[in-house]
Amino acid sequence: MTGAELDPTPPAARRDEPILERLRASLATLSPAERRVAEAILRDPVGVIHQSVSQLAQDADTSAATVVRLCTGIGLRGYQELKITLATQSFSAPARVHSDVEGDDDARAIARKILSSTSSALLSTAEALDSAVLGAIARRIMEASRVLLGAVGTSAPLAQDFAYRLTTLGIPATFVPDVHTQHVTARMLGPGDLLFVISHTGSTFETLAVARAARDSGAGTVALTSFTASPLTEIVDLALIAGSPETSYRVEAMASRIVHLAVLDALYVAIALAHPGSAAGLTMTEDVLIEHRV
Repeated sequence: MTGAELDPTPPAARRDEPILERLRASLATLSPAERRVAEAILRDPVGVIHQSVSQLAQDADTSAATVVRLCTGIGLRGYQELKITLATQSFSAPARVHSDVEGDDDARAIARKILSSTSSALLSTAEALDSAVLGAIARRIMEASRVLLGAVGTSAPLAQDFAYRLTTLGIPATFVPDVHTQHVTARMLGPGDLLFVISHTGSTFETLAVARAARDSGAGTVALTSFTASPLTEIVDLALIAGSPETSYRVEAMASRIVHLAVLDALYVAIALAHPGSAAGLTMTEDVLIEHRV
């Protein structure tokens, strides 16, 4: 039996208890695999904030499902809430907004710190980005009969923008914001088609469902994400990793979106230079846009 089955304390009451104390109190009632996860969290709670669910599972020599089961067993809704709770209980409010910002910083100091941090994230990505994977994804996009973009939440605007920009190059690309429509459309893909998923965490239920549907239909699957090891990278054929660890626990990690947007721009330019139909597509796009400007 799990700790959730044996602990008589109502979940609402336990939610006010510090998360590390909750974990320590549950150790005796956990399964061996769940106990390894709990012990890994207790050893380095701040380090866990910067890990994906798959990375923590690897450290504990177990599965991502076991990590999630432990989280729900101690009254959380899942792994993301564990990371947010650890961050909330480990850092001050200004640090949770941005790791470099202090509570008494003025607007000038905040702007300098945010822009400097974002610049560092972009430079780190430029150094670490796998150009071979970038080139391979560019070729997969150009060779696909059609391209479906998959994303939810704050990754959705990036997917919508990239689908539009591919269209301007003469590549049939679509993005539909409704997650149910995404799922159905992904299931309708087939060999020769391509799903391109954009996801910061690589752990969102809806995005994973879309990726599995496309894979099971025989379509190619590629992704842009922030973590090397995540449930998404285990599904797709190719994953382009672009993310900075200092933003990994934030629900709305703005820097990660800026990094992803820059990588998508690099991918767009690589395709524009290589795709034979890009010149004609760009000319038609520019001609249409003239009609909308004074």
